[in-house]
Amino acid sequence: MERTITVTGTGSATAAPDLVTLTLGVETRRETAAKAYDDAGRSAAAVAASLRAAGVPDADLRTSGLNLRADVAWVEGQGQKVTAYVASTTLHVGIRSHADAPAAIAAAVSAGGDDIRINGLEQGLADPSRTTAQAQEAAWLDALARAEQYATLASCRLGSVVSISQQPVHSGPVPMGGMVRASYAAEMLPVEAGESVISASITVEWELI
Repeated sequence: MERTITVTGTGSATAAPDLVTLTLGVETRRETAAKAYDDAGRSAAAVAASLRAAGVPDADLRTSGLNLRADVAWVEGQGQKVTAYVASTTLHVGIRSHADAPAAIAAAVSAGGDDIRINGLEQGLADPSRTTAQAQEAAWLDALARAEQYATLASCRLGSVVSISQQPVHSGPVPMGGMVRASYAAEMLPVEAGESVISASITVEWELI
């Protein structure tokens, strides 16, 4: 009967993030649906123009989500009454120069005025392939070290590799050690980079000889 050993190794690699992904919302509340819709369009266009002026290319600007709804409230003796109409949309922004992020964010806030919302800011890697490869190599070395340890304890040696199975890689870099600050003020606020971490996991089966 063939004897084998199967172990799982894990590894990670870090890199300085070089991509800032900003999620901006534009929301207007007006007396009529048409006014809310038109003003939201103007604000969104102004925000996008400010980002282009700050150096963000069209390929890194993407609009998603368009919503137009009526706000209603209960009025005694009258039932539900429409109090306003709200239009909203979302703009996803990729800023590929970390140093340019504070100025771009400040420009967007100034252009959007009271209609703008900062819904989130994430930092990551534009091309994570090199860091991913380093994490995978670290996972392999971890699996090999574990297997050799167990083989020695069993008075055996490792033979040929029977199978390799890679577990899903954590492709979303996680900010480490940094802090992101955002505000509705139009002054430039710092965006601290910290580090991004990518993890990998691999399961390997060896023959025991």
